[in-house]
Amino acid sequence: MVPTQRKHRSLAHGVVEQISAVIRDGMLKPGDKLPTESSLMAQHGVSRTVVREAISHLQAAGLVQTRHGIGTFVLDRPQSGLGLDAENILTLRDVLAILELRIGVETETAGLAASRRSELQVNELAGALAEMQQAMAEGRSAVDADKRFHLLIAQATGNRYFADILEQLGNAIIPRARLNTPVLEQDKPADFLERVSREHDDIFRAIERRDPEAARAAMRTHLSNSRERLVQAQRRLEGAAG
Repeated sequence: MVPTQRKHRSLAHGVVEQISAVIRDGMLKPGDKLPTESSLMAQHGVSRTVVREAISHLQAAGLVQTRHGIGTFVLDRPQSGLGLDAENILTLRDVLAILELRIGVETETAGLAASRRSELQVNELAGALAEMQQAMAEGRSAVDADKRFHLLIAQATGNRYFADILEQLGNAIIPRARLNTPVLEQDKPADFLERVSREHDDIFRAIERRDPEAARAAMRTHLSNSRERLVQAQRRLEGAAG
């Protein structure tokens, strides 16, 4: 009996994954009705028990809702339980808190990316890095390229949840998108951007040569340096206010 239950769970998990992907890709939108149980059985080649177990998992995840006698419908995508709202990340203190989160999350993304990245992903990272450095050299905003660089690293892990976190934060992951960072640091913008460029280059080189520990160290150094620079800025601002 136990092996049968395990087989059902495995099959149900496969159905859940496939339906979730269809919803995630927008082929089934909020308000759309899922196919009938019989249709799902035929489509996935599974029993009614497996289909019902899969629907139960989708309901628990907040992806669908079953209306008895009518059918099962796709719900609006649930809000993140992490409580992250980029629009509320406005102050220097907020940005510091996000940097602490990023140190924990992105240090590991860099290590995993170094182990799992493809050659295509390395080329995409190189392009984002070149775009960022070119923008800095020309005095243009490099925020979009910088954000894409970090997102590409998260995607190279093969774990979509890392990318989901960064996408939800949006421009909040780049401090200078929210704050005039060089001015806060009493630093020359060119010197500030040169250091940022060098730190990103170290991250890229470690990922390129498939060195997870060096990638983790380079990412931690980059984000910790950003945090420390902003901590010093915060102290100066608080001292001036006092």
